[in-house]
Amino acid sequence: MVNQTYIADVLVVGGGTGGTAAAIQAARRGAKTILVSEFSWLGGMLTSAGVSAPDGNELEAFQTGLWGAFLQELRQRQPGGLDNSWVSFFSYDPRIGAEIFANWVQELPNLHWISGQVPIEVYRQGDSITGVRFADFAVTAKIILDGTELGDLLALAEIPYRWGWELQSEWGEPSAPVNFNSFTKRYPVQAPTYVVIMQDFGDAMSTTGVAAAPEIPAAPNYNPSEFTGAWDAYGAETFLNYGRLPGGRFMINWPICGNDYGQGLGRLIESDVSRGEFIQESRWHSQNFAHFIQNQLGRRYGLAEKVFPHTSTAFALHPYYRESRRLVGLTTVREQDILPIAEGRVASIFNDAFAVGNYANDHHYPGVQFSLQPKSIRWGGRWTGTPFTIPYNSLIPTTTDGFLVCEKNISVSHIANGATRLQPVVMGIGQAAGMAAAMCVELNCQPRHLPIRALQTALLADNRSKTAIIPLFNLPPNRSDWLHWQLYYLNNPQAYPDSGYCPCPSENEYPDSAFDKALIRESNCFKGIFSRLDRQEYRFAVTAPAAYQGQNWQLVTLRSHIDEQLSAYPHEQLVTLWGRYNHFGNWLLVEHLNGG
Repeated sequence: MVNQTYIADVLVVGGGTGGTAAAIQAARRGAKTILVSEFSWLGGMLTSAGVSAPDGNELEAFQTGLWGAFLQELRQRQPGGLDNSWVSFFSYDPRIGAEIFANWVQELPNLHWISGQVPIEVYRQGDSITGVRFADFAVTAKIILDGTELGDLLALAEIPYRWGWELQSEWGEPSAPVNFNSFTKRYPVQAPTYVVIMQDFGDAMSTTGVAAAPEIPAAPNYNPSEFTGAWDAYGAETFLNYGRLPGGRFMINWPICGNDYGQGLGRLIESDVSRGEFIQESRWHSQNFAHFIQNQLGRRYGLAEKVFPHTSTAFALHPYYRESRRLVGLTTVREQDILPIAEGRVASIFNDAFAVGNYANDHHYPGVQFSLQPKSIRWGGRWTGTPFTIPYNSLIPTTTDGFLVCEKNISVSHIANGATRLQPVVMGIGQAAGMAAAMCVELNCQPRHLPIRALQTALLADNRSKTAIIPLFNLPPNRSDWLHWQLYYLNNPQAYPDSGYCPCPSENEYPDSAFDKALIRESNCFKGIFSRLDRQEYRFAVTAPAAYQGQNWQLVTLRSHIDEQLSAYPHEQLVTLWGRYNHFGNWLLVEHLNGG
């Protein structure tokens, strides 16, 4: 029964990574915004799903928009920094991430956040979506955004969507299957993971001789053979450090004989009951993996305490969904759109681009290695991914008005979803969708009629969190000519360089910015012998300080001008570096470089 009806300019349903970003950006633009979330934490993949070691958009030039602002907040709030794991350059306590999003929402008087609610019904007038009903209230709005984890509004509104694979005959995607088969039937979408956080309780033994960590009980259907060999190729310590978090905690989100769960994936969209069954099973699967880890590695390791805000504090609030229902939109992002152009280091750009991604195309199917066209490149002494863009028209249904998507539910193929689903990309999608929704309210127009250049200019010029639209390796957001080059390639897309480098002067020709100086202040000084093993593979034999003398580290950087210096530095020469050593990745993240 509806007890109250709220009226808003913009309604965002779902408080995940994209929905949270959309609501914040719409409200910052001035729209009266309501955000309705299922969970008590905002941020989705970055927080409530427990994946607080995000992938993609790690290069300095791609740390823009709300994603860049989120990283800056984490650096200020996370004691001990973000260099805690080897899978990501940014691993943090998920409670701090949730706190950041909550603070951003609370500072906006025109943003009303309601938690603990899921959509039940969508209101329509002809071809327009006009409102959403929840358990005991409804919201009507001019623009409604689907930010749910599984594209639930698409189903409720009967907006056409995709679920499952597309064949190669659909769009000519090189990695798509030629025919449907038992594999595509078994795994219609990528497998989710129910993240569990484990903790190192130390070697201490109580006076009774009982190990410090409480025993982790096995859940129903425990089968240790499912996990046998999980870390054989890495070693136990390296396995644990994959998703290491501050405070001796470990994010368990492991794809190799680990806690990805893909049994009966179709249940996620069949009914509330079947979805609940899947979620329970996936959580049991992670509990069983944690039980297996404790049995194999000892009672030093147990379930983390006081992480997530519910009874079982070691388990995320919901699974990490890698794929959802996917809109049938005006434009569909295909595999070709995320792969490098011939002889190039970047993908082609969409004319209506509004967000940037660069992660490799990563698919998860338990027990199966699925081959994909490579889009990885070496950059900054390490592997990263080909930059690509997301088009605005992938947010817009083919015929429905008053509606946008802003999560993993964009119009994207199953194959390309492996690259567009990552946290920073979805955050960029959400920010742009929120900006677009607010501008549609301002201009009294439908999303399909919003002038794309006005949206792009608003994102580039946003006074709080300007966001890159054109991916350029050597154009970090602190550059004085950043806006000039972004606009130049928007106006002259044919000039966009295949290399991903704009012909602007090296950053060394500019005086150090406050941003640069802050990074150097937070770094430590090291001296040693530089070695080049390959064109983009660097090693560093430490000579000072004495505590590290004789150690041999990988050199990596996220900064373009440092990458240029490393690529040109003489082999086997003495060098002085400023950076941060990551013990768990055995690399030095270089922020500044001098001669010996």
